[in-house]
Amino acid sequence: MLTRFLLLITLLVAALGSAQDPVELRLTWYDDGNEGQVLRELLDRFEAENPDIRVVMDTVPYASGILEALPLQLASGQGPDMARVTDLGGLAEFFLDLRPYLEDPAYWEANFGPFLDWMRPEDSDAIPGFMTQLTVTGPFINRTLFEQAGVAVPEGDTTWDEWAELTRQVAEATGTPFAMAMDRTGHRLAGPAISEGAALFDAEGHPALDDEGFRAMAQRMVDWHADGTMIPDVWIGAGGSYAAGNEQFTNAQVVLYMSGSWQVGQFANLIGDGFDWAAVPNPCGPAACTGMPGGAALVGLAATEHPEAVARVMSYLAGEEVLREFYARTLFIPGHLGIAEGGLEYETDSESAAEALNVFAAQVGELSPVAYALQGYRYNRVVFDAVRDRLTQVFTGELSLDEAIARMQSDIDERIAEAQAGE
Repeated sequence: MLTRFLLLITLLVAALGSAQDPVELRLTWYDDGNEGQVLRELLDRFEAENPDIRVVMDTVPYASGILEALPLQLASGQGPDMARVTDLGGLAEFFLDLRPYLEDPAYWEANFGPFLDWMRPEDSDAIPGFMTQLTVTGPFINRTLFEQAGVAVPEGDTTWDEWAELTRQVAEATGTPFAMAMDRTGHRLAGPAISEGAALFDAEGHPALDDEGFRAMAQRMVDWHADGTMIPDVWIGAGGSYAAGNEQFTNAQVVLYMSGSWQVGQFANLIGDGFDWAAVPNPCGPAACTGMPGGAALVGLAATEHPEAVARVMSYLAGEEVLREFYARTLFIPGHLGIAEGGLEYETDSESAAEALNVFAAQVGELSPVAYALQGYRYNRVVFDAVRDRLTQVFTGELSLDEAIARMQSDIDERIAEAQAGE
């Protein structure tokens, strides 16, 4: 009898202990603007309603933490329970399929369907996560500098050559150090290249860069770095992998900055009343007037020991009411079809931010099929990295453009072959 009583006491103590110790989930996150703060507030509400789960956010730098460290962690079988990622196809093998743990998979299919294909392994109906935002690449301009220079901001279709000439005029008239900047990534260069006619894929669907359209845009980048039109700090001075030109833009060191819609939130906060800024439509070439689609997704990771808890957190955050608040407060273009269709009232007092979001939303209809194909391509990160690294070597004088394009192609072929051999 005493033994049974002691056993009962032991089980009761264990049960009480487990009730007091919630499951701890780790979430690796990066910030473009205020979205980490907003997400933390939403998670606090979730935890208040679900005291058996605690979510710890580990906010890391995008380049070193998300692009570089996270893939290594996942490949070694380590890593967090959830993460915010942009390399959707390249990391798909590590994503958790939430479908078995969701109460309403149909809701996810109906509202996130087109974007789920970006993050699914081949021939899969997995539901790995949802888009924290849909993004569109495109240029920003410092409108105040145009006004000070007495140069009119062009309306209607405009080419990259026209923007380069106009921004050089503005920079010279206002004493601005440089006319233009572009994020150091092949993703940002892809839209302009496609507009110039780059096909990027051969008839079999394999990446193929050496065509007239790609060369035309690559040569522009070489010329702009050589003649001082484009600030060298981003592509040449930064080194490493990804680098952004947002700091140079917010400090009014450049007239035009080629980046994308995810910058709107932080520009509204960082620029404030410093100067008037605006997003402008993507410049046109002979083939298109396109940027690149994209975005970041919050995904569950297959290595988690708590898939049910991960699914509960993800279901809460992906709910229409919660996600509508997230998009409205972060100034992100919705990656949720229902919210996008119904419209969204953004929470901002910045007229520049509101107008910029409308410009980017209008650009979705201008995106080229080639841009969508590249964004959905499983090995697009291989393409982007090869373009970035080899083109930088042209800027520094290490390679000619012909040599760089040849090495881009060989890099791509080798890395894809290595990846496929390891599958």
